[in-house]
Amino acid sequence: MEKVALITGGARRVGAGVARYLHARGWRIALHYRSSAKDAEQLASELNTIRANSVLTVQADLLDISALPVLVNAATRHFGRLDAVVNNASSFFPTPVGEFTEAAWHDLLGSNLKAPIFLAQAAAEALRETRGVIVSIADIHADRPYPQHTLYTVAKAGLVAMTRSLARDLAPHVRVNAVAPGSNLWPDGDSVFDAAERARIEASIPLGRTGTPEDLAQAIHFLLEAPYVTGVILPVDGGRSIVL
Repeated sequence: MEKVALITGGARRVGAGVARYLHARGWRIALHYRSSAKDAEQLASELNTIRANSVLTVQADLLDISALPVLVNAATRHFGRLDAVVNNASSFFPTPVGEFTEAAWHDLLGSNLKAPIFLAQAAAEALRETRGVIVSIADIHADRPYPQHTLYTVAKAGLVAMTRSLARDLAPHVRVNAVAPGSNLWPDGDSVFDAAERARIEASIPLGRTGTPEDLAQAIHFLLEAPYVTGVILPVDGGRSIVL
């Protein structure tokens, strides 16, 4: 039977790239979105045209913890099983010291840490039944902080710790891993990474280019399919973390 992956924030950008990559390799997709309904439906239509009834769209606000079991149940009810959760949804913006707000804390910690933890809890039973996998998208800056991004850094560091802890607690039935990108798609409406900063970063990458959604998707696919790998934080950064 075709495996099923629930991808959070799967309608656009990296999430859409992961969805396309896994779908092309036979996976069925529960495509979560919060507000990008049009993008989600267009992507689902595209992929369902390729393989009928292979993609389900599910709307939820991940910061509403009560919605997470409903999200999992929608996927298992529609497809009959759940084999993977890909924690892709993420907020990212600067929080200079002196400008921390509780709203920023709830947004950054909520999307990058709280939601993945509670979604893992909601999905654990279904994943045990299929000997499934959780893969989260961390960041190389979780332990090499990027300036002016303290709250984001704290959130991603927590996500790394979550990955290792859950890998232990959910073994041997569920594997838990993460990928740690460096520079991939630049943020929408970006005011931090101007042209000069992008050029500086790109010049520092040993492999000579920024990453692509497909680079991350390939690594995620590997972790989904590698039966003896758990508790791993896999850098997917073109070597940038070795020169920071």
